Amino acid sequence: MRIGTSMALVQLQHVCFSPLARAVRPRALSVFPSRNFSIASPTRASQAESQHVLLGMSEPELQQLAHDFDQEKYRGKQLHHLIYKRKVKEIQDFSHLPQAFRNDLEEAGWRVGRSPIYGTATAADGTIKLLIKLEDNRLIETVGIPVKDDKGSVRLTACVSSQVGCPLRCSFCATGKGGFSRNLKRHEIVEQVLAIEDVFKDRVTNVVFMGMGEPMLNLKSVLEAHQCLNKDVQIGQRMITISTVGVPNTIRKLASHKLQSTLAVSLHAPNQKLREAIVPSAKSYPLDAIMKDCKDYFLETGRRVSFEYALLAGVNDTTAQAVELADLLHEWGRGYHVNLIPFNPIDGSEYKRPHKKAVMAFAAALESRKITVSVRQTRGLDASAACGQLRNKFQKSPLLADSDNLEPQLDVAAAC
Repeated sequence: MRIGTSMALVQLQHVCFSPLARAVRPRALSVFPSRNFSIASPTRASQAESQHVLLGMSEPELQQLAHDFDQEKYRGKQLHHLIYKRKVKEIQDFSHLPQAFRNDLEEAGWRVGRSPIYGTATAADGTIKLLIKLEDNRLIETVGIPVKDDKGSVRLTACVSSQVGCPLRCSFCATGKGGFSRNLKRHEIVEQVLAIEDVFKDRVTNVVFMGMGEPMLNLKSVLEAHQCLNKDVQIGQRMITISTVGVPNTIRKLASHKLQSTLAVSLHAPNQKLREAIVPSAKSYPLDAIMKDCKDYFLETGRRVSFEYALLAGVNDTTAQAVELADLLHEWGRGYHVNLIPFNPIDGSEYKRPHKKAVMAFAAALESRKITVSVRQTRGLDASAACGQLRNKFQKSPLLADSDNLEPQLDVAAAC
């Protein structure tokens, strides 16, 4: 988990989403090996990419699926309710559906698409990190962060991963140090939110794409998952944040969808030279280019970009650098928000967390220059679930078959 694209965007007060036409273009394919069906439907491309997985499908898609099995279309509505409301994990537990329909789905290779929780780690502040075991035996980490307001209401934020590991290797982030395996599929992103709801016995109110991986390197699946979370899980677009450290051409692509979600860009430095030292991928995406894309994003969507800034003691945390950052933001627009994130320690890092006095001085320097600023509250530190700390030893290599017999809780502690 990158520090700048980290878990809960709790200081931010804080999507109607146009259909992803490219993901659902008509394509004819046979998806029922045990039945003599040939299907041509607008829903089939995304289904094929999900390997016959129900999770992630919309209600119209599920209605079409039921029709393809010679069932009444209202069975698709029942499927939708069972998957997203009751969160049933196995087809044979779809008790509202005829047994023959359930059998036919399984025989045709369909599954719900929910993965088991391999282990958990709970912090003293109530934050819970989950290790989810994917079908290929790799592990991903996702974090649930409960925050209670003054009135006693609880906001539950799900910090979700978009990749198994991360290929960008930001110098301060544990995830990149653990290696990279692959992108997550649509259902593997959505299931993280449902798993957090299962563990907390409560609805997720906010989602931040700030877990393991760079969301913009898996933009297609991220957008598909975003649509499902909004339309099917029913989380408002303005309660969803997509973060990035910066991948060329992707901010423009995201802007074309005109989401009402927040785009959070991990900046971490006020100039190109320092940014390259902290974020190696910045060499291929100069600071002026990313700032121009952020300005264009606002003009296209009407949504201002939030900038995340990991404070590293003695590296990028002086008041002079705060002034330089304010000047940079004013050069490219007005009304930007900066979210300051004091560095959270990770093994093998030379970086240190700045003193609170330095953090407050940096924030004050920004505020005095009319930059809205917040300081990220550290959550989940004692469970290695805080900003920049997500990492496990099975990112690069899958679990061995006999790893199922390991004690999950001990493995969580060893892996982070």
